[in-house]
Amino acid sequence: MSRELTGPDAREWMQRFIDVFNQQRAALAELDRRAGDGDFGTNLASALRRASRRVSDGPSDSASAVFARISEGFLDTGGTSGPLFGMWFRELAKATAHSADAVALAAGVAAGVATVQRLGHARVGDKTMVDAMVPAAEAMTGQDLDADLAAAARAARAGAASTEELRARRGRSSYVGDVAVGVLDPGAVTVALFFESARG
Repeated sequence: MSRELTGPDAREWMQRFIDVFNQQRAALAELDRRAGDGDFGTNLASALRRASRRVSDGPSDSASAVFARISEGFLDTGGTSGPLFGMWFRELAKATAHSADAVALAAGVAAGVATVQRLGHARVGDKTMVDAMVPAAEAMTGQDLDADLAAAARAARAGAASTEELRARRGRSSYVGDVAVGVLDPGAVTVALFFESARG
């Protein structure tokens, strides 16, 4: 039987994600400067600080509670990416409310992607976070939690890498046209970092 993601598991995962994001913050901000307005790293670092405080201050006895606190931190952030990530984490919280096994987590990731696409109107190939989210969701079978997270990490990283040569059709990068070609999408890279952080 596949194991379930516990509250402490989720807290450790989120802390690893926060740590690696902060390590990569300057590089992500540089990607956004080259392809957008340069505020991505600042906005998401602010979101993660809020999220970290909420996880520390609020109930985190379940994975759902941890994802809900992370969602709140992102939803209170300016810009476009922060609220979209917030809605994505909200779907993860909802899906894992009763169980945080492989089936529930896969369903939550899929629901989160659907919500982000509905709100952001982005598809794979538009050079957005969706380019990493969709393949990650598709890689999750719901059969084994650890195998799913490892597969999602590989798929998200490949999806993020694919954005380098794309011409943006959504988001701030779409305003600069060919200038963004050759630049990785920072949102997609962040999704890859999230899934890669699942493994300690």
